[in-house]
Formats: sequence, C-alpha cells, structure tokens
Amino acid sequence: MKHIFGFLLILFFAFYVQSQRFMADLVVINAKVRTMDESKSEAQALAVSGNKIIIVGTNEEVKPLVGEKTRVIDAQGKLILPGFNDAHLHFMEGGASLASVDLRDAASPEEFVRRIKEYAEKLPKGRWILQGNWDHEKWSPSILPTKEMIDPVTPNNPVFIQRLDGHMALANSLALKLAGVDKNTKDVEGGEIVRDAEGNPTGILKDAAMNYVYRVIPEPSFEEKLEMAEAATNYAASLGVTSVQDMSAGTDVGVYQELLRRGKLKTRIYAVSPLPDWERWKRTGIQYAFGNEMLRVGGLKGFADGSLGASTAWFFESYLDRPNYTGLASDEMPKMYERVKGADKAGLQVMIHAIGDRANDEILKIYEAVEKENGSRDRRFRIEHAQHLNENLIKRFAKQRVIASMQPFHVIDDGRWAWKRLDEKRLKGTYAFRSLLDSGAILAFGTDWPVALLNPMMTIYAAVTRRTLDDKNPNGWIPEQKITVEETVKAYTLGSAYAEFQENVKGTISVGKLADFVMLSEDIFTINPVDIPKVKVLLTVVDGKIVYEAR
Repeated sequence: MKHIFGFLLILFFAFYVQSQRFMADLVVINAKVRTMDESKSEAQALAVSGNKIIIVGTNEEVKPLVGEKTRVIDAQGKLILPGFNDAHLHFMEGGASLASVDLRDAASPEEFVRRIKEYAEKLPKGRWILQGNWDHEKWSPSILPTKEMIDPVTPNNPVFIQRLDGHMALANSLALKLAGVDKNTKDVEGGEIVRDAEGNPTGILKDAAMNYVYRVIPEPSFEEKLEMAEAATNYAASLGVTSVQDMSAGTDVGVYQELLRRGKLKTRIYAVSPLPDWERWKRTGIQYAFGNEMLRVGGLKGFADGSLGASTAWFFESYLDRPNYTGLASDEMPKMYERVKGADKAGLQVMIHAIGDRANDEILKIYEAVEKENGSRDRRFRIEHAQHLNENLIKRFAKQRVIASMQPFHVIDDGRWAWKRLDEKRLKGTYAFRSLLDSGAILAFGTDWPVALLNPMMTIYAAVTRRTLDDKNPNGWIPEQKITVEETVKAYTLGSAYAEFQENVKGTISVGKLADFVMLSEDIFTINPVDIPKVKVLLTVVDGKIVYEAR
C-alpha cells in the first residue's frame, strides 16, 4: 500500500509540473542519498516544496522542477541522510551546559578544582554553579570528590555540579547550608547522602537525595530559559539533529512554544513530562503525541532506578565493589504500577528509565500487567536506557513490543570502568544492540545529552565499533553486540520516529514526508568506522529550510 501511495504521489507531481509549471523550493542534485526507506534505499537527488519532500530520484527527475526561485544544492557526491532524531536527551539542560563550567574531561582532581576556580572567579557573588558533568572514573584513583576540595575556591557561590550521568552531584558547604543538609539529615527513599567516617555529608548526594538541594536552587527566568533553548536548538542544527525527544521538558513547553513563535526553533521537539504528573495531563484530555509537526506533548517519563556510575542502578545480585548492596529502587517504584496504568488508560505514552536487570524486569512486568488490564492498543511502551539485560529480558522486549530507547555513547564511556562493579556474566548483556535486533526488538537511539555528547557521529561510532574512550578495547568492548552503520542510522532516524508515533511523517527520505535531512562531509557507510568521529555536518535542513550550513 505504501509503495502504491508513493507511486501515485509521483504521478500527481509529474502531472502538476506539466500542467501548472510547478517549481520546487529546494533541490539537491549529485548526491548519495541513503533514504532509510526499504522501498527505495538509495537515490541521486531530491526535491522539496514547502516543508515536504516531493521527489526522490535522479538528477533528470528533479531538474524540471528548478525555477528562478529554486535553491539548488550541488552535493558533489556527498552523503545525504534523514535528519537525526535524538530519542532521549535533556534539551534545556543541554542548552544550560553550553554556558556552564565543563568538567567532563577533567582528568584529575586538581584539574577539576582548577576549572571550577576559574569559572567561579567570573561570576557575581551568590550565582549558583551548576551542570559540570564531571567523571571521577577518569581519575586515578577514582575517588569521589568532596566539598572540602571545592570550598576554598567557591566561598561566595553555591555549587551543585552533577556527575555526567545525572544521578549524583557534588554540593559545596554553602549549597548544603542553604539546603539545610547536615549530619542530622536523614537519607530518603531512593537516594543516599554520602557521609564520612563521622557521619558528616561529604557533599555527594545520589538520586532522590539530590532533591534536598534542587529545592533551593533559584528557577531561571523565562528569558534565561529562552536563551538556553535557543543555544540548544542552534547547537543541534550544527550537528544534524533535526528532532529531539526531551525527557525533562516538564513545564518548559511554553519556552519552546515561544521560541517557535519567534521563528527561532530549528528542532522538532517531543516534550516529555514526569510520570507523577499523569493525573494533571489526564484532566486536559490530551493523549500521546499531541501537537503540531514542530512541538508535541503527551509522553510521560518515570524512574525505576539510578545509574551504574552512581552505583544506584538496581540489580538482582550485589555490586562487586559493594557486597550485599544491589543498588537503589527509585522512590517512584511503590506507585509505579498505578501511575503507569492510569497514564496508559488516559491514552498517554509511558517511558520508564531502567538501568539494572532488576529494574528492567520490574518495568517489563508492570507493562505486561497494564496491557492485560487496559486492553490491546498501539501504546508503544518504552524503556529508557535498557542498559543491563539478560537473555530472558531481551526476549521479553521483543515479545512485548517494548521499545528499547538506548544511548550507544554510554557503551564506550561506561566500558572503561563497569568491570569494577559487575561480573562478566552481567556485563555480557550491557547495551545488547545485536541481541535485541536479532530478537526482533525495536531500537530507538539517542544520546542523553548533556550526560553524553550530542554529536550523532559519536553515537554511530560507539554502536558500530564499541571502542572504549580509554583506547583499551580496540576490537570493541563486548564486540559481539556491535551492529552495522545501516542498522545504527536506522535506529537513529526511523526507529526514533517510531518511538514517538511519527514514522509516517519523518524518519526516512521519502515522497510526502517532512523535508528534514543532513549532508555529511564523508560517506560513513564506506569509510573506516574508526574515522566516523571526524565526519562533519555540512548542511542541515529542517521543515524544508536550511537551518545550518558549514562555512
């Protein structure tokens, strides 16, 4: 049926051209077009009218549509792909991180402190220092930072800088004082206050305990958020990311709406809210994927556990480096079933963060029970990360048609140190792309930005090579889970579109679909995969408009 529809569209436009002297707005010629559409996988040229693709074919087929006002791009043999769709990120936080202190590659505690000091010296007194995205696993030894390390260089600024996974953060003494956290403060369900031998907080707060400080951090103004969002959308355009699924949009939807009204939004956004808000969304009557082609709502995200880096991912068996400790179930878990059932019954899309095998098992069981109770429909349950699976869990993803929304960059990042926490048997199922695909499961790829890099080339490199960032696994970490460039790009375009109910309007370069595509400097399908990170985006088109062009 899809093939017939495409054929009829081509006939229609051919007739229209002849009868009305119809001209395209944008034409690309002399290209290597990889469409990700199985019905027509490759092409030489394409034509765009308005915000839709009207022809995918040869130079000869599109040239009759070139008029005086048509923008013609000679690709000179360069690769054209559908725009990348990041299925899991934190867009506003990413925009904020672009202007904050960058601690991601601080290779030692000394470098960590130096960067914070230099950043703090530029700030007015009282301004919070946030984001950071530090990684103590880069240090030798890999000790957690403490408030004592940063207090001397931040006497006038409260600090709450997160580890790159977002599941623990370091507060200085000023921030702890403002939050009322001291020796007598109790731990909370689903969180941990790390303490020294005398029971005093070290400054590290994990998962739900982070809320002590979050509650006292001033909310950015609307205009400040607009600046963050604009920085994020501009950055995304420069990397060929044309759609994103913002896992922490919450009440920031209005910021994106205003950016769209001002004509500055260059990225399609599926704005996801916290699962505990499901009753508020139910009262609106809104269901999944509601909105227009640029901005939609109706997705809800919950948490089953924390992260491996923070040692808060939830497992059946103990951590190697913490005997008799299996991680932390999220404080949402006691109410998870009722929330998922209620949200699903209201027609909202549910997606749950689950890292450890126990967390994935519990969520799959909840999804199965909810589907039986609420009845069969196209609900597209998702598990975000799906990081540590076993053979049984992999089969259940496929059987239950639960989307595995995964972030390949974590493979080459976590692979540097994950062996400290998990035994070889559990590591075998870490980001099991190959096994999931072979089982028939659906993959949707993203980055978790700013937890990881937004650059799609790093995501593709990670999934295809699995070479860890420390260069200690040149043949790939858990190499049997590698997948091809084709499979990776498909998960990053069509798979991500499916994960947000948009596979019929975007995700492939096809006649009638939205004109979102990118041009790359090299052909990632033919070069050595090790060189993929060097590939640059030359052109990004969103909604038929050029939103980024390399100079």
